[in-house]
Amino acid sequence: MIRNVLTNIFSSIQLLFAGLWLVVRIILEYFGFISDGNDRTTGIKDLREDYKKANYK
Repeated sequence: MIRNVLTNIFSSIQLLFAGLWLVVRIILEYFGFISDGNDRTTGIKDLREDYKKANYK
């Protein structure tokens, strides 16, 4: 019984960190710090270029 509880807690923690890592990767890719090589299919590169051209101040 205790083993099942520990397994469930460990699985939940793994899922939490996987979700957080996904969010961090999306943010880093959006701002151009990393690239997965699929910029043309995701459209993130175009958004980044539009943001640079807009010159927000």
